[in-house]
Amino acid sequence: MDEGCDVRQARKDWVGNWRSLAGLRGIPAAAMLIAAMLDPLLRAVIWSAALLWMGGACLANARRCGRTHCSFTGPFYLAMAALVVAHASGVVPMGEQGWTILGAGTIAGTIVLWWGSERVWGLSWPRRRPGDTD
Repeated sequence: MDEGCDVRQARKDWVGNWRSLAGLRGIPAAAMLIAAMLDPLLRAVIWSAALLWMGGACLANARRCGRTHCSFTGPFYLAMAALVVAHASGVVPMGEQGWTILGAGTIAGTIVLWWGSERVWGLSWPRRRPGDTD
């Protein structure tokens, strides 16, 4: 636990608990991996649902406990869900490698945002409490 994360925040952190992490990230990620072998329309539905689920969970976790990477991965997953829908509908054609680009981009973005943000800013954003002054 770093300086920005108090005990109350750490208890609320879904990423700090392997069961909640598996449900909020692991299961949707596994669904995306399996869906990579399916028809593009079904793949688009599963990928966009999984990315929306993970993005919403990240944003909720960022709000619950201030987890740093969730503040970045949440919006990233929502943006990737929009790109999946845009590619699947032909609005943003990405060619034959579009699904590979989207999958690899999601994996790379997750790694960079998770690892990088917590290396730069720590595990949790410092949270202001009532009465705090600068």
